[in-house]
Amino acid sequence: MWWFAALHANLLALYRREAGGQASGYRVLDAGCGTGGLLARLARHCPDQAAVGLDADRLACVRAAQKSARPVCAGSVNALPFADGAFSAILSADVLCHGGVDERRALEQFHRCLAAEGILILNLPAYRWMMSRHDAAVYNVERYTRSRVVALLRAAGFRPLFASYWNMLLFPLMVITRKLVPGAGSDVRPQPAIVEAVCRAATGVERILLRAGIALPFGGSVLAVAAKIEGAHA
Repeated sequence: MWWFAALHANLLALYRREAGGQASGYRVLDAGCGTGGLLARLARHCPDQAAVGLDADRLACVRAAQKSARPVCAGSVNALPFADGAFSAILSADVLCHGGVDERRALEQFHRCLAAEGILILNLPAYRWMMSRHDAAVYNVERYTRSRVVALLRAAGFRPLFASYWNMLLFPLMVITRKLVPGAGSDVRPQPAIVEAVCRAATGVERILLRAGIALPFGGSVLAVAAKIEGAHA
């Protein structure tokens, strides 16, 4: 599906941009890996890095391990089962927004498990007023603004490096679909080939801007990159 393809490509693009040539040998955690789409992409595009997955759903963990051929453990982001400073980078896609997740506690855990100057990359759904049937279907209980994400990162002992909205070009359609058109369940599902192609093209244009460090002014999701401040305590 185009949305997951764009999400994973954006996360990977920002990760590779921030890590640069120093990424070889990195130990990376996909915190809230689901069934392993991003973890499999990390394994494919960064084979020299030790990627590990974690998810609260044990069945999802099994599927993620099969899909990515990487180790995956069951656990909560509220209490990561890893040693202090265990990872060079942590990626987390749409996890802090879930019911049962304590966003501040999770960020404290990310801070603890990152090495000094380690990289954290987050994706979160944007704008509380955009809560809809989609959020109910995927267990979201919160949506965020860019400024709030930056404030949460600073409070947890991180130095924000980049923050931007994305899915800007398709955002008007997203508003119409979720706020004005009646229905049930999530609209994130397979679409006709022509729709998939248009959506992938639109998000591909945005990715060029994100990779260049250009922050987009609005969109359906928030992307943020931050570094652990050495000596800071969450």
